Amino acid sequence: MSDERDAGTAPPPEGHMTLFEHLAELRSRLMKVIVAVMVGAIVGWFLYPQFLEIILVPYENLNKNNELLLTTDILEPFTTRLKVSGYLGIALAMPIILWQVWRFVTPALYPQEKRYAVPFVASSLLLFFLGASIAYYTLEPALNFLISVAGAPVDVRSSPGKYVNFVTYMMLAFGIGMEFPVLLVALQLIGVLRPRQLLGWWRQVTVVIVVIAAVITPSGDPISMLALAVPMYVLYFVAIGVGVLVLRLRRRGEAKAARAGNPPPAA
Repeated sequence: MSDERDAGTAPPPEGHMTLFEHLAELRSRLMKVIVAVMVGAIVGWFLYPQFLEIILVPYENLNKNNELLLTTDILEPFTTRLKVSGYLGIALAMPIILWQVWRFVTPALYPQEKRYAVPFVASSLLLFFLGASIAYYTLEPALNFLISVAGAPVDVRSSPGKYVNFVTYMMLAFGIGMEFPVLLVALQLIGVLRPRQLLGWWRQVTVVIVVIAAVITPSGDPISMLALAVPMYVLYFVAIGVGVLVLRLRRRGEAKAARAGNPPPAA
């Protein structure tokens, strides 16, 4: 009886967490993310003038004769700045957000895989800002295309809220879309997907990527869709290559652990 009681009350093995422990861990990570976004939003409030000056360049190039945004709502400048500060807060807090995501999934990884934390966060940040940059630099030709559809010269005068929201959504959509390969590598790490599966799905993925690019780009114009879909398609195969490399390193680690008599980490 004592053996059974001791076995029943023994602490869980290292790396294993109960449901309530997982929920507590998730709550802790979410609180840190919320605080980071709030602090980032405060900083974003003061960075808004510089951000507005940068994103207005395509609009100014589009409207040579009229560079001013037009509004009929006296509250619109304030509400626009408030919303953009929140978006900037998310962007500025992205390193902390990604770090918290990594720390949440770390217990399910092998010890040698935990050293991928810095590459995971760094590559995610790089891809996010790469996507945002692509959106920014393709904005002017995309706007020119959208206006040319009218078939006649059009004097475009956008309100601050509509223009800033449009540009911000474009940059966020491209940034989030470029996280696609990081998600694929993570799914390969935890065993949900295999590189061979992904390689065999390349035809279907071509269609899926085009659909995703069409859905998440606010403008829906072909220039923006191609600017997002082509890098996503290239990075799809990059993710497969990274998955092959990581799984190969995992097998080597498992073989080394087996020779040393160390059990694999608990799920």
